[in-house]
Amino acid sequence: MKPLSGVRVLDLTRVVSGPFCTMQLGDMGADIIKIEEPEKGDDTRAFGPPFLEGEAAYYLSINRSKRSCAINLKAAEAQPILRRLVEASDVLIENFRPGTAERLGLGYEEVRTWNPRIIYCSISGFGSSGPERDRPGYDLVVQGASGIMDITGAADGPPTKVGTSIADLVTGLYATQGLLLALMARGTSGRGQKLEIAMIDAVAALLTFNASIFYATGASPKRRGNAHPTIVPYETFEASDGWINIAVANDALWHKFCACSGLSAIASDPRFATAPARVENRKALVPLIAARIATRARADWVRVLGDAGVPCGEIRSVGEVCTNEALRERGMLVSLPHPTIGPLPMINTPIHLAQTPVGPELAPPLLGEHTREILTGIAGLTNEQVDRLREAAVITCA
Repeated sequence: MKPLSGVRVLDLTRVVSGPFCTMQLGDMGADIIKIEEPEKGDDTRAFGPPFLEGEAAYYLSINRSKRSCAINLKAAEAQPILRRLVEASDVLIENFRPGTAERLGLGYEEVRTWNPRIIYCSISGFGSSGPERDRPGYDLVVQGASGIMDITGAADGPPTKVGTSIADLVTGLYATQGLLLALMARGTSGRGQKLEIAMIDAVAALLTFNASIFYATGASPKRRGNAHPTIVPYETFEASDGWINIAVANDALWHKFCACSGLSAIASDPRFATAPARVENRKALVPLIAARIATRARADWVRVLGDAGVPCGEIRSVGEVCTNEALRERGMLVSLPHPTIGPLPMINTPIHLAQTPVGPELAPPLLGEHTREILTGIAGLTNEQVDRLREAAVITCA
């Protein structure tokens, strides 16, 4: 029994933010019915190369733990089917542009008359209110508008996006959190409700201490590359064969770091002896550390600093992470059987519950792989009705 066993989610989302949310809910045990457009399915099915046996690697990364049901939402024949699916669901989640769900007859006010207990989640780029409500919510656009790009990148370089789709992904995380809260509230009140998550809100909430610096000083923080604005050294250094991060967050660690790195001569230098002094004299200190770190290999420094209790770590490639033995031992590297690809390696959910374990069981579905079983098993259609809908191109069955 998983935590969300018995919860059914009608998933009308596509691309990243919504699918990332529903993948998590699926890993937690919810039955995710992924509604897709019959011709081409989720947009990410075409995001490539690379492809594995015709399936886009991008799509595969965020669509496990779901069943695919391919229905043309604009077809008149789809409306009664969707109503039956809504009536049989606990959650409906969509990430259309504001107003699109209403035009499809799937807005909250309509849907809640079919199922008053439904929890309805809307994800958008800039929310359903305010002067920016109609702006498209692409990850790159939101990263820029949220302030994250302005503080990311080299000090003398251009604003830089985060290396993953952080705006989409953190929005999906907040949507998951909000839906869990709404399910808990319904357990007490018996009532459903509407939940709204805007990407711009989600990423702005990540500014944390950067926003606090602005409120305290009236000045926007500047890009610092990998350096920390209030801690030194707390950044990236190049060893003789690769890169490492060193995090000396207090004076006790500073003395340990100097002792084990061969920099004892500067440990008590008045310019560097205290944390505020190191920040003030960053330009003098960092080159001294960089020159020393460059003399030894990455693994040597990780061992020496680690043995001394100084927080540090190598900067691993994606490939190193995806084959990391420590992650494998923690159950974070899994393989799911896929109908056309075979064993499909994936990174597991990071949530470890002792009594009600979570994790994926279903591989990312083929387009329309479960259309027939969903329409006959949940919507109450006969096989003959499903065949007629397929012949009319209202649905696709894999």
